[in-house]
Amino acid sequence: MIDESKKQQVKDKYQFLPQANAYGNVISEMAEKNDDIVVLTADLAGSTGVKVFSEKYPKRFFNFGIAETNMVAASAGFAIYGKIPYVSTFAAFASLRCAEAIRTDVDYPKLNVRFIVTHSGVSMGNGGTTHHATEDITILRSMANMTIIVPADSIETERSLWATETVEGPVYMRLGRGLDPLAYETDDYPFEIGKSVVMRDYGNDAAVIACGVCVNAAVQAADLLKNEGINITVINMHTIKPIDTEMVISAAKESGVVITAEEHTIIGGLGGAVAETLTDAGIAVKFKRLGLPNVYSDIGSPSDLRSRYKIDKDGIFKEVKILLDQVST
Repeated sequence: MIDESKKQQVKDKYQFLPQANAYGNVISEMAEKNDDIVVLTADLAGSTGVKVFSEKYPKRFFNFGIAETNMVAASAGFAIYGKIPYVSTFAAFASLRCAEAIRTDVDYPKLNVRFIVTHSGVSMGNGGTTHHATEDITILRSMANMTIIVPADSIETERSLWATETVEGPVYMRLGRGLDPLAYETDDYPFEIGKSVVMRDYGNDAAVIACGVCVNAAVQAADLLKNEGINITVINMHTIKPIDTEMVISAAKESGVVITAEEHTIIGGLGGAVAETLTDAGIAVKFKRLGLPNVYSDIGSPSDLRSRYKIDKDGIFKEVKILLDQVST
């Protein structure tokens, strides 16, 4: 059990801390210990949380204006000469506008560039479909040398950032926009890139594998389901690549019913990665991917859109019950 006073301390520290601000704080701390860290952005210092870094380390901060592709090319140059660039922009710009530059200039030569992107999924809401990032995991996951991390909240954002110090090759870290609810009650849990975290271990009626904002939703759904006598396991797959193959296979064998939940298209994202893992292992299960189907996202508030695509707590709750009903009939 977690000490209640410790839980309250963690809540007080993180509940009003957006992921971008957590990023800005931690990268500034990391830079104190590592002179090779530089930060690059494209007129988005405030929105991506790195303004605090620019004020503390103005000579190690570079603003490229609305020239994201040039920024990526420059990051490759920094990395070639021994620097560790952290590139900060919106997820839609990094994954779509800069895809070729990331592939050719950074990923192919396996350079140590870290893309810390914000406003992912449908978190831009009313900002419009062009600014939603619902294909980015698919695009970046197809690049051979890329590590992909999707932290569940601001606590995990901090843990993930410190972990990027030792990664060989490029990293794509996908953050949200604002004050999404916390998934964790503690900030000292074991974190390792490529190793998922079991958030709820109520039983083997089903396993829900989630990432990002959907982790909290899955945890809430699990609590609701438990009240109805349905006992599931919730797994936070914070690293999409390399995926925790051992955990995916174990969860599938133990439950026989697997659901994935992501704020992303179901084509090629977390759901695709889990499906590929199970297929490669020759494991047959009842399987459901929750996320955007083969559509472009609508325009609306993030909460309304998450409800529409069944990736909020109510959607996950209902879809688990539907899948289990199918299994029992």
